[in-house]
Amino acid sequence: MLFEQILNGLAIGSVYSLVAIGYTMVFGVLKLVNFANGSVYLLGAYFTLMTYFALGRNFWLCFILGVIGCGIVGFCLDQFGLKRLRATNAPRLAGLITTMGMAMIIDNFILLFFGSETKPYPNMINFGRIRIGNSSISSNQIVILGVALALMLLLSLLTYTTKIGKAMQCTAQNINATKLMGINTNLIISMTFILSSALAAVAGVLVGMYYQTIDITSGFSVGMKTMASAVLGGVGILPGAMVGGLLIGLFETLGATYVSSGYSNAIAFAILILVILFKPEGLFGKKTINKV
Repeated sequence: MLFEQILNGLAIGSVYSLVAIGYTMVFGVLKLVNFANGSVYLLGAYFTLMTYFALGRNFWLCFILGVIGCGIVGFCLDQFGLKRLRATNAPRLAGLITTMGMAMIIDNFILLFFGSETKPYPNMINFGRIRIGNSSISSNQIVILGVALALMLLLSLLTYTTKIGKAMQCTAQNINATKLMGINTNLIISMTFILSSALAAVAGVLVGMYYQTIDITSGFSVGMKTMASAVLGGVGILPGAMVGGLLIGLFETLGATYVSSGYSNAIAFAILILVILFKPEGLFGKKTINKV
């Protein structure tokens, strides 16, 4: 029983990590919380569901189309919403409000085309159940955990071993110095939005298959939990977002099992509040000492 719940927690937590990584990447390069990320997550789930039935239930084709589509949405969010603000040196609050407005636009677009009722989400990848000792594990959990962990590994390799990843790190450390080095920071920021939105789309599909339902309110709920994950690990720290998502998933699942399922959301936010109060820099963050 405990082993099954731990695996459940790791599966859903790994998906939270993907969205949390998106928050962390955007915050790293812009020092901005992208409130539209949760809505893009929801859009990816609905778009993949729509194409799944429209294109003859070809899961992998629909999955790829959903990821590419949300990547394009992320690019448009930056190009048409935030790039102009950067060019005019608008205050950071303007960017924050802009992402909130974009989230509302995407949510209303989903509401217009897909409706507000809860929709069943097909189990697109199902190989039955696997028995390990006295525990029974669904193949869905294995696929979700495997896909999420593989994407986290690939993203880590991209960030720490490639020129694009190093350009992202330079932009995050000092955007003005990066410009002086001849790096196109606008391109790097747009690529960051594309990656974070694509990861959100993957997470949306995986969570849909995990719960086998989807509704219009899940974007906000997952968005808040993944923001809590990013804060728990340390905002702007990639490994912190990964570990934070896994921990939130574990605490949520174990709390729902051994306390009450009605408190699963409260547990995530209670952890967030405790971290902000006692370790605001996060598990992987370092305290900054201001010297006079």
